[in-house]
Amino acid sequence: MPASAIMEFVPTLQTAIGPVILISGIGLLLLTMTNRLGRIIDRSRVLLAGLDASAEGNAGVLNRELDILWQRARYIRMAILLATLTCLGASVMIMLLFYSVLADIDASILIAVLFFACMASLSASLVFFLFDINLTLMALKIEQEIHPKAC
Repeated sequence: MPASAIMEFVPTLQTAIGPVILISGIGLLLLTMTNRLGRIIDRSRVLLAGLDASAEGNAGVLNRELDILWQRARYIRMAILLATLTCLGASVMIMLLFYSVLADIDASILIAVLFFACMASLSASLVFFLFDINLTLMALKIEQEIHPKAC
């Protein structure tokens, strides 16, 4: 490959660094989210086992907490989906960057739209993540009702 052809790829490589870093960051975010989903599932199983063995008085409280866990699981599932779509979009964007150089086409509008879609998807993912965190605090409040403070 001639040196001039290699030099054409240098700006493209520099431009692709941003989406590559985005993919790395999203990977860590996805790790956090999947860990939270695993904890939600584990806690749900514990509560369901406790529901079978609990007295009637605790059943209502356990059902309220299970409802919150179900909602949390739905929020975190949506956050994971949107973060994964962000990663996929960033990957397509990198491929499109290189294809536009190889094929000598102007794909700048398409790349800009794809970047905007990635950022919108990431933003929505983080909003769902915040919803999950808010519901976690609601579940903690229910736990406090089960175990009142000792005076």
